[in-house]
Formats: sequence, structure tokens, C-alpha cells
Amino acid sequence: METSLDKRTLGAAPPAAASPQRTVYSVLGAISFTHMLNDMIQSLILAIYPMLKDNFSLSFGQIGLITLVYQITASLLQPLVGSYTDKHPKPYSLPVGMGFTLSGLLLMSVAPNFGVLLVAAALVGCGSSVFHPESSRVARMASGGKHGMAQSLFQVGGNAGSSLGPLLAALIVIPHGQRSIAWFSVAALVAIVVLTQIGRWYKHHPATKKARGAQVGHPTLSRSKVLVAMGVLVLLVFSKYFYLASINSYFTFYLIDRFHLPIQAAQIHLFVFLAAVAAGTMIGGPIGDRIGRKYVIWVSILGVTPFTLLLPYANLFWTGVLTVVIGVVLASAFSAILVYAQELIPGKVGMVAGLFFGLAFGLGGVGAAVLGQLADATSIAYVYKVCSFLPLIGVLTVFLPDLERRKVKA
Repeated sequence: METSLDKRTLGAAPPAAASPQRTVYSVLGAISFTHMLNDMIQSLILAIYPMLKDNFSLSFGQIGLITLVYQITASLLQPLVGSYTDKHPKPYSLPVGMGFTLSGLLLMSVAPNFGVLLVAAALVGCGSSVFHPESSRVARMASGGKHGMAQSLFQVGGNAGSSLGPLLAALIVIPHGQRSIAWFSVAALVAIVVLTQIGRWYKHHPATKKARGAQVGHPTLSRSKVLVAMGVLVLLVFSKYFYLASINSYFTFYLIDRFHLPIQAAQIHLFVFLAAVAAGTMIGGPIGDRIGRKYVIWVSILGVTPFTLLLPYANLFWTGVLTVVIGVVLASAFSAILVYAQELIPGKVGMVAGLFFGLAFGLGGVGAAVLGQLADATSIAYVYKVCSFLPLIGVLTVFLPDLERRKVKA
């Protein structure tokens, strides 16, 4: 029996699929909603680090290792999943991937030691490795040509979920303990139901049948120029996600150490930062569609530098203000970078999405581990002084070709 979501949102799959140039907002809304649930679960894990640190007597290095295992698992598998599904679309892989996330969540709620925590983190990483490249493909298929807007709408769901994680951790998990993590399995089950129905729409879309004959390679750029541009994009993603790792994994510890805030108050500050990231994500894609993605990348990466340089020296009030500005400006880059990369290599939507989501996770994981070791050796405050220089890498944007002008000439 079909549900009401089937009929009103995704039930009209074949007609919607038959018009690939029409923006299918119902599908974009559904995939953004599931992204919110997926990333809420992931950020919940990050937000309960102080509790896990106390419960299992972990060092900062071990905290970083949890993030490394989760994010490396996702980063290594995502490009492989994306590349495979470019040639062999798997519409129902999305709910299967969410099943891995559900398993990891339940295991973490009952983990008796550090080793089991690492296994649980790896399962959540496997879920992300399927979810992100495939759901990014769905967003592009439903975009109707508004690729930046679609990716931003998809991404803002994830960022909204990321901002909810610390808030829900403060309200539910911290007061009730480790076993209360299992309550969030309801969110994963809801996501599985919605993703199953998205899979029906995906199955009937013309792009699913044309995947084998898709064009590969940019029509006007040489292979060497494409490789240089991809290398620059990788460095920009490194800059963005190493810096974000310092906030996502250690901002609560920084606030507790420097301003002596209680855990719940520090998590509220992290929620505000992640909410700013969600707002910035929504801004970047549509602006990139209008004025060009290269300009958005310029402003987002290099333009945030003055604020990151000021942050380690600010008082509590200005720390809150600066982190909001940093979140909004820095977050606007990813949708622009992802769509720019997909335009560099047409016909490899899943592989490119998997590569860049994988890089985001992997670099974030490596960053968390490296910065955790640095914090153990020095201090949390020193970590933020070092990371404040990372956005200067944004100057490399000058080496990116202007794809919009090439389209006009072509």
C-alpha cells in the first residue's frame, strides 16, 4: 500500500522523471530532509565526545582517532561507490546505506570499551560512504539545471542536521547517558522509509538509463588543465575541512578550557556555529548559479581569513560573533566547489561527489587526529592559532579556469 508521501511527493515519479529540465522541489526537499537526519546522527557522535572522554578515560588523541576511523571509512569508500554507480545506478542503495548508520548508532549506545566505539564509528562511516555520493546524484537529477541551488538545498539539510546534533546531545544524551544514543535510531528508521521512496523516483529517471553513455572529460579544457584545477580544488577542500575539524571536534573543549563554560553551554555555542554553517551553505549555491562559482570560492575561502586570525584573541562575546561569521562565509564554498568539479568532469557526477565528500570526511578525520595530537602536546588555544592561517590557501583560486566564460565562447 502506498503512503501519502508516495502519492504527493514521490508517487508521481515517472512523470517528474520524464521532464529532466524541471526542478523537482519535492524530491530536493525529501533528499535534503534525509540529509538532515543523516548528519544529525553524525554530529551527535561528535557532540558527545566530552561524555565519552569521561566515561572511557580517553585522551585527545583517542578522541581524534574515533573521528579518523569514522571519516576515513567514509572517505575511502565514497569515490568507489560513486564511480561504480555512475556506470551501474543502484536506486535502492540509499536505504541500505542508512541501515549501516542505524547499526553503528545502536552499537555505540551499548559499546563497553574503546575498541567497540571504533567499530561503531566505522559502521556510521560506511553508511555515509553510500549516502553522500548517491544523494548528491539525486539532487543533481532533480535540479532542472539549477545545479548550485540544488546542491545548496541538499547541503543545507545536512548542515541543519549537524547543528541539531550538539543541541540534542545537550538536551538528551548528556543528562541520560550513553544508552540514550539508541533513541536516535528512530531518525534513521524514518530516513530509511523516505529513502526507499526516493529510490522509486530515482529508478524511473532518464539519467538512470543513460548512465552508461555519459560524456566523460571537459569539452574545451585539456586533461592537464583539468588535473591542475582538480588539484587546486583538493587543496581548497583541505583548507576548509582542516579548519572545520578544529571547530567540530574541539570547539567545546576550547570554550571549556579558555572561558570555563559548562559542557552544555559550550555545546550551545557549537550549535550556533553549525547553524551559521547551514545558513552559509544555502547562500553559496544560488549565488554561484548567478555570478559564477569561482567568485564564490574566492570570497568563501580567502575572505574568511581576517576572522579566523582574530578568533584566538577574542573574548567570549566576540568569539561567538566571529564563529558565526566564519561559519556563514566558509560554508558557502562547498556547493560551489562540488558543482565546479562536476562541470570539470561531465558524466562522472557520482565519482566527483564521492571524491569531494570523501575528501571532506577524510581530511576532517585526519585533521581531528593531527589536531588532537597537537592539543595533547601543546594546548587547545595553540591549535586555534595554528589553524587560523589555513584559509590563506584560498589564494590558489587564481589558478582555476573560468568555466562560465568558456561556456559562453562554446
